[in-house]
Amino acid sequence: MEMLTDFSLEMTGRDVTALHEAAPGIPPGTRINVTFLGHEDPALRVAAARAVREHGFVPVPHVSARRLRSPGELDAFLADLAEAGAAEQVLVVGGDPGTPQGPYEDALAVIRSGALQRHGVRGVGIGGYPEGHPAVDDDVLWSALAAKTTALREQGLEATVITQFGFDTAPVLSWVAEARRRGIDAPVRIGVPGPAGVRRLLGHARRFGVATSAGIAQKYGFSLTHLLGTAGPDRFLQDLAAGHDAGVHGPVRLHFYTFGGLGATAGWVRQFGGERVAS
Repeated sequence: MEMLTDFSLEMTGRDVTALHEAAPGIPPGTRINVTFLGHEDPALRVAAARAVREHGFVPVPHVSARRLRSPGELDAFLADLAEAGAAEQVLVVGGDPGTPQGPYEDALAVIRSGALQRHGVRGVGIGGYPEGHPAVDDDVLWSALAAKTTALREQGLEATVITQFGFDTAPVLSWVAEARRRGIDAPVRIGVPGPAGVRRLLGHARRFGVATSAGIAQKYGFSLTHLLGTAGPDRFLQDLAAGHDAGVHGPVRLHFYTFGGLGATAGWVRQFGGERVAS
């Protein structure tokens, strides 16, 4: 139950209607990340972030470093977010393009640019990869994580690590323990896939390099041979809570990747939390 408090959600710029419908079932003050997708323009993202704030939630817009074409584009996006009252918290990621479309090679370059502070950003989320990254070596990932947390601390910005989702708690807990051993003490939000169709879950897993062996799938609660059903993270969260050691892993919260199902995910969290209270 402690992990379920202060959970966060994710939406795209096109999910504003879904946000309107789901809002009554989402706790006030919930952090809702707004993704930075290549086919969505900045105005759409800003409008979504504004809608999040207007519903009484905390917008966390994404900034995709390698998709930014110039410092001016970054400044304009942050200025528009600030005008919408949605710039205090952001998530800065490298982004999908293999080749930067502008001057920012990675998230660290954005953090070091000084643009975030100029536009009133106070907290910055950064990515963590318990199962690694399909295009980046583990040593590089650890070095980058350390550099980003150090840079944020030096600039007086609050860091939060949000991990990629997975279906197996063992690598997640091992990764968090290793992060603490390396001196990374920022709060961690563990990425959890919200309830979704098995085909959709597997499609996202393939895209992000998430392990989906038959054993892991069965442990999570679905079968690789029966793809028409849906799956929720019940077992994942039960295993996560059982394996969490506050002395080893430090403060941990949950971030739900909704995969287009904002209302379904919020409803699932309410039901799952209610069952824990009742038991």
